[in-house]
Amino acid sequence: MCNGLLDVLYHIPEGRGAGLRRDFAARLGAVGEPSRVSGVWRYAEMVMAAAPTDIVSFPEGNTPLIANARVAAWAGCPRLLVKHEGMNPTGSFKDRGMTVGVTQARRIGARAVACASTGNTSASLAAYAALAGIPALVLVPAGNVAMGKLAQTLAYGARTLAVRGDFDACLSLVRDASPRLGIYLLNSVNPFRLEGQKTIVFEMLQQLDWRTPDWIALPAGNLGNTAAFGKALDEALRAGLIDRMPRILAVQAAGASPFQQSFDAGFRARVSMKAATVASAIRIGDPASFDRAVRAIRSSSGAVLAVDDVAILEAQDRIGTAGIGCEPASAASVAGVRAAVRAGLIGPDDQVVAVLTGHLLKDPGMEAAAATPGVTLRNTPVEIDASISALEREIDALRA
Repeated sequence: MCNGLLDVLYHIPEGRGAGLRRDFAARLGAVGEPSRVSGVWRYAEMVMAAAPTDIVSFPEGNTPLIANARVAAWAGCPRLLVKHEGMNPTGSFKDRGMTVGVTQARRIGARAVACASTGNTSASLAAYAALAGIPALVLVPAGNVAMGKLAQTLAYGARTLAVRGDFDACLSLVRDASPRLGIYLLNSVNPFRLEGQKTIVFEMLQQLDWRTPDWIALPAGNLGNTAAFGKALDEALRAGLIDRMPRILAVQAAGASPFQQSFDAGFRARVSMKAATVASAIRIGDPASFDRAVRAIRSSSGAVLAVDDVAILEAQDRIGTAGIGCEPASAASVAGVRAAVRAGLIGPDDQVVAVLTGHLLKDPGMEAAAATPGVTLRNTPVEIDASISALEREIDALRA
């Protein structure tokens, strides 16, 4: 065996774009079964042919594409848009893949499902497994999961195991154990997860009236989304949904940048490292979807950048004070756009969509930001006396 990852492949007739666009538009905003409500199952022809009774859906998707002049100006990219996947049911993009993965688990009669996680995958798996009535087992790195994510996982009833090791150790353990114990693995190594995650791209393109942006920027950790985006764009192009390929910009944290280091070396070798970053959702040193992500970067003539924690937290601050908000890992995409503009990789007239992968409340702690050298929080609580005069001084300061 080659020990590689599987892909879901199916025939996509060329020239179906106009018909598919009409079908997708007809389902938009409809009511009823998931195929008419979910922002994943709306694109069923490009995802999975599942019976309505098998589909496990909240629903998910239907996330906004936001134009914000202040964020765009900070990034130096006037035509920047952000797609906020933190608006999914459990607060991250993982719900798009999990609705398809857990649907497949139900179709095959899985007795239990499992995952390793830095937090978002575990929250999503726990919620969808509970909805389906399937027992769930979750492995997380002990002491390295944001409480907002861990609280969700526990609340949804998953059996949660804190492993003495990092995410890569958790994933290795659960991958080895799943076939022996007869548990269906639902990390992004599962090809059905990526089928759901592709719909971020399909929905984005539909929101843009199928006019492709020049770049799509996204945070890159385990590289499942990078692989899914490349697959989605390739299929959209072959089906005639779009007429050109946007470029993918995968953005890693500097302290967890094995993919960026490999890219800089021409992908001649796979790199792994001990990951360390405040962006917990992308704190991964040995990404499982490496080969599939290489294919996505090459097919889209894309690029891979790394930004440090200071840049990530500054981007998070700007996104938050613009009224949007996201967890630190999500902000890597916007920080990466800024770096790419400054490097001349993204041009002044390029249209860019940056994906925010998780909600602000997923990882809300300010202590990590405050403890990061070089980071100054612009907005922290101010303690005052319980008096009108003290309150008046603060109102005056607010107006200044």
